[in-house]
Amino acid sequence: MSETGSVEPRERLRLFVAFRLPDDALRGLTDWQHAELHAPEGVRLVPKENLHATIAFLGSRPSEELPDVANVVREAARAGAGAEPVLTPKRYRETRSVGMLVFDDEEDRATRIAEDVHGRLEGLGVYEREKRAWLPHVTVARFRSPPRLKPSVPELGAVSPSGVAVYISRLRPGGAQYEVLESVALGG
Repeated sequence: MSETGSVEPRERLRLFVAFRLPDDALRGLTDWQHAELHAPEGVRLVPKENLHATIAFLGSRPSEELPDVANVVREAARAGAGAEPVLTPKRYRETRSVGMLVFDDEEDRATRIAEDVHGRLEGLGVYEREKRAWLPHVTVARFRSPPRLKPSVPELGAVSPSGVAVYISRLRPGGAQYEVLESVALGG
């Protein structure tokens, strides 16, 4: 378990849980972003330190809930032991405000971990599952209106997340800044 971010007592935290990506995948994604998404004005590339695969966005939560949320991450990571997720880039997709790289999920291993996290967070009363199925993806760009980019799919090969983490999202004038508050290796 590692702690890199810090919080103040009674602070409201904008939290989310996500798969952390290994350094080689982060480098490959960053190289791909700069080669393929050198986009029109109004497109902001997500910086390397903010690239991750979101499992659950919790929104604004009281800091007192952080230990329980971190415990959920530990339990889900332990429960996922032996079923290491393997994600492979599949396609680029745009919504009204983000560009994302969607991944295939070998044998639904990442999906099973995500669903386990969702169920445990719901049990705590800190999360409500979305109506649509969880989609393994990494947000790579943000924009005010879709630029309709058509990049090639990066050749990252198989990507195995390095762990699961609880992040805090701090909103800044230049965009959100993410900090890892708690992290645990998968299977540990």
